Amino acid sequence: MKVVCFMFPGFTLQDMVGPMTVWSMMPDVEFEFVAASKGEVMTDACLGVRATHDFSDVSKTPDVLLVPGGGLPVFEAMQDDALLDAMASVGAGAKWVTSVCSGSMLLGAAGLLQGYRSASHWSARPFLHKFGAIADEGRVVIDRNRASGGGITAGIDFGLVMVEKWAGIDAARTIELVMEYAPEPPNGCGRPELADSATLAQARVLTDASMPEHMADAAARRRGFVSGVR
Repeated sequence: MKVVCFMFPGFTLQDMVGPMTVWSMMPDVEFEFVAASKGEVMTDACLGVRATHDFSDVSKTPDVLLVPGGGLPVFEAMQDDALLDAMASVGAGAKWVTSVCSGSMLLGAAGLLQGYRSASHWSARPFLHKFGAIADEGRVVIDRNRASGGGITAGIDFGLVMVEKWAGIDAARTIELVMEYAPEPPNGCGRPELADSATLAQARVLTDASMPEHMADAAARRRGFVSGVR
């Protein structure tokens, strides 16, 4: 199975590493790491990931296209037509088109989510309609051959759900156990509906600053979307 992972400066490392960690436990999985140019791409965690491919030599018919998210870097990446066009080209030939967190925004801007339900980070969900997508509050959402995980940590859940689809429930259970995936969130406020009002207000200060709506609107206009229709 070939998985093409698109990268851009400042993307959220966990968005990509979460499902990759799960899928790397399956046999015969090959990853391609793609960026505008080959070499190191710096992530939000101040760790670099080496792009093995660029837009000219990326596989055009992979089994899986995976796009991570990342706050403001996603909105900046939405202004890069070369990146979006490359995603659109790979997405057109991929068996599965997938994202984690606000990576769904990039899939949307690339024209790959029109009429599809999609998960996203809770702070990015209100923007998905600008690209013709249907926002879904689910932690993992599958709509035909589009699959998406919610915010950051949902990448592991998403990865395990996809293993079940590809290799069956026994494989998914085994990997879940090997990973000792048994979350026990210490504060129990990892979604807006679970958080108290003060915590939610503080979180919105951070997310609002990293998700400027005018940049999403600019990308939607430039890519030919009007009121969710292209």
